[in-house]
Amino acid sequence: MRGMPRKVGKYEVGETIGEGTFAKVKKATNTETGERVAVKILAKSTILEHNMVDQIKREISIMNTVRHPNIVRLYEVLASQTKVYIVLEYVTGGELFDKIFHQPKLPENECRRYFQQLIDAVAHCHNKGVYHRDLKPENLLLDASCNLKVSDFGLSALPQQGVGLLYTTCGTPNYVAPEVLSNQGYDGAAADVWSCGVILYVLMAGDLPFRETDLPTLYKKIKAAEFSCPYWFPLEVKSLIHKILNPNPKKRIQIEGIKKDPWFQKHYVPPVHRKDEEVNLDDVCAVFDDIKNNYVAEQSENHEGGPLIMNAFEMITLSQGLNLSALFDRGQDYVKRQTRFVSRKPANVIISAMEAVAESMSLKVHRRDYKIRLEGISTNNAGQFAVVLEVFEVAPSLFMVDARKAAGDTLEYHKFYKNFCAKLDNIIWKPSEGHG
Repeated sequence: MRGMPRKVGKYEVGETIGEGTFAKVKKATNTETGERVAVKILAKSTILEHNMVDQIKREISIMNTVRHPNIVRLYEVLASQTKVYIVLEYVTGGELFDKIFHQPKLPENECRRYFQQLIDAVAHCHNKGVYHRDLKPENLLLDASCNLKVSDFGLSALPQQGVGLLYTTCGTPNYVAPEVLSNQGYDGAAADVWSCGVILYVLMAGDLPFRETDLPTLYKKIKAAEFSCPYWFPLEVKSLIHKILNPNPKKRIQIEGIKKDPWFQKHYVPPVHRKDEEVNLDDVCAVFDDIKNNYVAEQSENHEGGPLIMNAFEMITLSQGLNLSALFDRGQDYVKRQTRFVSRKPANVIISAMEAVAESMSLKVHRRDYKIRLEGISTNNAGQFAVVLEVFEVAPSLFMVDARKAAGDTLEYHKFYKNFCAKLDNIIWKPSEGHG
């Protein structure tokens, strides 16, 4: 949002809504249809440097194969001379985990509906010979009608070089099946079922079944399937979770068994598939084979070096810190991550204060103009934790800071944000304290 939005082919590209190790996701608008989409942007240099061409081609082909109402849709793949753009369905309701965080105990019927939709999506993938291998609440999004959408067939959770299977960008092995942890050959279907069981537990309890501060103890508990359900879990749910979280993959219940389970069957509504056009995979090959005339026109953004200036509409749609979302009657707003705050201090004072607080929290700070990235190790030492903060000017002498998770666990991110804001209390402006 620097002055003019960037244009990529027929798409007008706006704010960043996600950041991973290799990719950045931005919100965009199809200028021909007015439809909102999400664009995943990968640098070609990174793809080549990490020998990821075949993997990304495969992931895109997979996304094209597994079309389902509960799976994020792939629209098209484009390239400029330096970047690859993957155009995806834009899912507006935020991550499922954010909903769990803001409303710790979800009603049983709601948990069941999300679980049914998850199992439907996973069953569809398995029928096509595709195994997700990285199912966790961060990869589960909600649309405006609160329907579940599985995202990320590896596109933002590509394994880091030399790190292997366990440490995806999520940085936690809490959802990984014991046989995967044992580094044995494993059955992708059974491993996905285990992850679905952990997700069902989290949906019902608002917490993880396996939570330890050190990895060896965590691995031991997962391998022994050592967990207990809260006393208020209904018996049918306990029974189903124990069948799923069986450490022996050969004895673990399979998808067909889950679908026949009486608790699963209650209020079950099968998904309605729609027949629609396929993405032309020749486009994908062209993108990676560097055919020059397939490049899209890319109009770059202006950057004056000051904080980014936001227009009124952007401010209204972005600023939950100013509570303007109440102007719109959109039920999904409460789900969205409320990690923005407003300040009347000068932009350089805001940035310096955030840097000082981050350093006091032993985080590594990388600064570029009015944007900083904070990095540390996640609480269970399982991987990287990273946050990106950006300062926007929303009016003369009024600034908004937008924070987003770049790596790590969502629940941990929310706790970090709360703690971080508590230490920044002297620069955060609260509208209720007056408008002077």
